[in-house]
Amino acid sequence: MAAKNSVPSDDGTYTAFFYGTLMAPEVFYSVCYGRKEVPPSIAAQHTFQPALLHNYCRRRVRYADYPGIIEDPRHDVFGILATGLTRANMQKLDYFEGSQYERRKVKVSLLDKVGDAHGEGNVEGEERETEVYVFLEERDLESKEWDLEEFRRDKMKYWTRAGHTFDDCDPDNPAKVEGST
Repeated sequence: MAAKNSVPSDDGTYTAFFYGTLMAPEVFYSVCYGRKEVPPSIAAQHTFQPALLHNYCRRRVRYADYPGIIEDPRHDVFGILATGLTRANMQKLDYFEGSQYERRKVKVSLLDKVGDAHGEGNVEGEERETEVYVFLEERDLESKEWDLEEFRRDKMKYWTRAGHTFDDCDPDNPAKVEGST
């Protein structure tokens, strides 16, 4: 079950590190609330902060619009730390990610300053414990890095239509949660 092994923050909510399609708030809102635009009262419950995950590598998933990450000590992954997630949000995210991924606990560094596309000029700040969805089948990843701007330009419109996000999701096959039985 989603969020079973998650540790809520002091305010009872959860956090997650997003490094792909969910970096776009419109996609996050489409997944968690069924629409790309949400009322200000819902938007105010969440923050999206630039962050860096060390020792992982992001690649395009073969024949897909989205990326996966795998452990790799030679790389770091830029993304966002999303806060204010509810147990229901975590369940929807597990469902959305599906069995290709496992949700794992990691530590990320918040970025006090965001550098260029290659990470030059990044200034790391506070380290935070969070969760991330790790891709399980490395052989299904391309060697090419996934590109957020390319996704926004060419594909995002398809990912933020009402109902689209869950069309290919299998409710009986959500993401695995590290440490759950």
